[in-house]
Amino acid sequence: GLEKPTKGEVIVAGEHLEKMNENQLVKFRREHVGFIFQSFNLLGTMNAIENVALPLTFRGVDKKVREAKAVKMLKLVGLPKHMKHRPNEMSGGQQQRIAIARAIVNEPEILLLDEPLGALDLKMRKEMQLELKAMHKELGITFIYVTHDQEEALTMSDRIAIMHDGVMDQIATPTEIYEHPATKFVATFIGETNIFEGMAKIVDGDTITIGIENGDITGCGADFAAGEFITVSVRPEKMKYSYEPVEGFTIAARIVDYIY
Repeated sequence: GLEKPTKGEVIVAGEHLEKMNENQLVKFRREHVGFIFQSFNLLGTMNAIENVALPLTFRGVDKKVREAKAVKMLKLVGLPKHMKHRPNEMSGGQQQRIAIARAIVNEPEILLLDEPLGALDLKMRKEMQLELKAMHKELGITFIYVTHDQEEALTMSDRIAIMHDGVMDQIATPTEIYEHPATKFVATFIGETNIFEGMAKIVDGDTITIGIENGDITGCGADFAAGEFITVSVRPEKMKYSYEPVEGFTIAARIVDYIY
């Protein structure tokens, strides 16, 4: 079934989930919500077609109809030759494809994905990211994708919601999240960054001079006042170094180590 929210609303395809009783929630879950688990959760005693057709079996769909739909889904995920194989006869990536086919065989309104690629190796994970994106485009349904992998979030998403201590710190496009993080947590959580604590020394229109521990840096930001404490986030790829002093920047630096 589905959990009821303790407060607020959850609306899927115009239906208010918080207003449903348990039986209605179970029916809605089976008919309108697809779910892909972190562990594949395939039944070892069933072959690929039987695993994919399982949600249709629960709904009492005729055997011929559900098998035809299962075959169609297996072709969609690129496994037409593995229809009679059981999970122990397939690789991790193939098993995950079966799990995906099972989740979408009902043609759900929404697909929930709980770290679905966490059990795969790096190469397979990259391939499956692209396949899921292509599938999302083809199916045209909402994907809600939970991940702790920041790179995966940037790769997969149209919009990212970053939770911190139970609060949404920021909901925005990947570009907005990366280039204009709303909080210090968001800046440090998504991608690599360098954090400097400082104070606004001079604010001149859009230009701001910030004093940090070992010098001054110049940035842009009209919403600050002189004397205000500021956290500065600088992405590694935005950094440049020079053997000669640069106007507006007085930070001396020393190279202590490097990696390829």
